[in-house]
Amino acid sequence: MRPNPAQDQTLPANAQRHYRVASSDLTLSCPMPGMSLWNSHPRVFLPVAADGGRTRCPYCSAEYELADYRSSTLPLTEWA
Repeated sequence: MRPNPAQDQTLPANAQRHYRVASSDLTLSCPMPGMSLWNSHPRVFLPVAADGGRTRCPYCSAEYELADYRSSTLPLTEWA
């Protein structure tokens, strides 16, 4: 039997309304890598570090919180 790519071990896109992410997850996009994209909105990049450690997706209203946010330092990967 051939494998079905639709049954990959991906998370359903936009299944949650609140996500805690680490600075190692930056550059942040919604949907995040590892989520199935076929039934979701277009990928949008979110400047969570520039938005005070919290941001909201303009498409699905999912909230993202940077768990290790420090206002004095912005990770370089956010702007890469």
